[in-house]
Amino acid sequence: MTPRSFLLSPELADYVRAGSEPPDAVAADLLAETASMADRGEVPPTFQIAPEQGTFMQLLTAALGVRNAIEIGTFTGYSALCVARGLPDDGSLLCLDVNEEWTAVARRYWARAGLADRIELRLGDAHETLRALPPHPTFDLAFVDADKTGYADYVEQLYPRMRPNGVVLLDNTLRDGRVLDPESDDDHAVVELNAALAADPRWETVLLPLADGLTMLRVR
Repeated sequence: MTPRSFLLSPELADYVRAGSEPPDAVAADLLAETASMADRGEVPPTFQIAPEQGTFMQLLTAALGVRNAIEIGTFTGYSALCVARGLPDDGSLLCLDVNEEWTAVARRYWARAGLADRIELRLGDAHETLRALPPHPTFDLAFVDADKTGYADYVEQLYPRMRPNGVVLLDNTLRDGRVLDPESDDDHAVVELNAALAADPRWETVLLPLADGLTMLRVR
């Protein structure tokens, strides 16, 4: 099943995708394989970003002239594929994840797309890996789609590592609408972070109703 925003009916989601640049054969096959894995219970069905979000991220990466990017939470590699495609030939994307099995799927598709030389994958606890990076401006773009209770720490650790005007994207910041009535620890963590970021003078912040909510932060 193709991921779609909870804000859209199936028909309107189809219309949105029809009005956007479609995934090519490599991306479409990756989406299909991930969906099959979800059908078999091998991966969570909610971890995959929507195709239109991937297209947006690829377009944004290219439009911003991003040269160095970081992704926290890679899953089967679709979002990384999109970001890497928006990079110049000498650009780089650092991916942090903990799951070797899921990211093995990602590696196959990155190689098939001819992007393996632009992407470095580091397995392990992303909080620790991020803290081990030099605390000076390195990245033009960051995408965070990992443990929701860890988002606040990721944002804090990313801030000194983002270049001036650098952009951070946070996924799932509407929590399928549960930000209005939080249920889980993840929901509560996102609600608290959304409020904190809106008042944080270090960032220019907008919460976009794209897919399951995509917050965009720009370093002031």
